[in-house]
Amino acid sequence: MYGDPAVIREILTELGDTWAVVGLSSNRARAAYGVAEVLRRHGKRVVPVHPKAETVHGEQGYRSLSDIPFEVDVVDVFVNSRLAGAVADEAVAIGAKAVWFQLGVVDEAAYERTRGAGLAMVMDRCPAIEFNSLGQ
Repeated sequence: MYGDPAVIREILTELGDTWAVVGLSSNRARAAYGVAEVLRRHGKRVVPVHPKAETVHGEQGYRSLSDIPFEVDVVDVFVNSRLAGAVADEAVAIGAKAVWFQLGVVDEAAYERTRGAGLAMVMDRCPAIEFNSLGQ
């Protein structure tokens, strides 16, 4: 239900190429770092969002989604499930087109709010894995 193949395909191929990755830092050992590399290989602009606002993969980081001074298409969320709902709400507030909760990140109420606001949403999935499913 939270990983509809048509929605996954739409987010990965149609909704835009600017991805804000919430939880992305310069720590190469973290999953967010590796997933960001995969997104970049698929032509996505990856914008780090992290309290440290570090530059990652050559892209300026920001402390929050609302600090990003340009349009964001997809918000990819690598934070604890109890924090994810607030991130989804912020994604709606900044006008993102989609929200993607990573593997293990689940908040059903946030899913319903986000979909109700008209955004595409995937939960408990990884775009790096899903690109492979698409044959890309």
